[in-house]
Amino acid sequence: MLGIVSREEALAKAAEANLDLVNISPNAAPPVCKIMDFGKFRYEQQKRDKEAKKKQKTMEVKEIRLGIFTDIGDLKTKAVTATKFLQGGDKVKVNMRFRGREMGYVEKGKEVMLNFAQMLSEDGTVEKNPQLEGRNMSLTINPKTDKEKEKAAKAKKAQEE
Repeated sequence: MLGIVSREEALAKAAEANLDLVNISPNAAPPVCKIMDFGKFRYEQQKRDKEAKKKQKTMEVKEIRLGIFTDIGDLKTKAVTATKFLQGGDKVKVNMRFRGREMGYVEKGKEVMLNFAQMLSEDGTVEKNPQLEGRNMSLTINPKTDKEKEKAAKAKKAQEE
C-alpha cells in the first residue's frame, strides 16, 4: 500500500521491482493500480476460469413420449426413467402425439400428463403446464434444487407430526 502516487512514480517503482503496473479498477477515482507479474496473474486467472468451467453443469433436455391410453404400469416405468433424469440435473420434456381420431381425447391426454407430473413431484417442478400445439401436447419439468427438496422434506415431516 503506497497510497496515492503519480503515474510516473508508480511506473518507476514497478520497473525497480522488475514487475508490471496493472490497472485493477480504471473507473475508480483515483484509478487503483497494483504492482505484480502480469504474466503470472493472467496464468492464474486462466487456471481459475478453466476450473470453474469444469465444475459447471450444463442442463440438457431429455424427452419422454407418452400415449393417451398408456397404462399405469407403463407410466410408473417411464416415471422412474424421468426421475433418474431429474436427479441427474436435466430437464424433462414430456410429449404426447394425437393421431387421427385421438384428437377427440385431448382432455384424457391432459389428465395422463398431469398424473405423470404428479408422479414426479418429489424430484421436479412443472415449468410449463400441458399445452396443445397442433397435434402434439407437451409438458416441461425442471429438477428441484436442493433448497426446494429440503423445504419439501420439512413440510412432509411437519405434516406427519
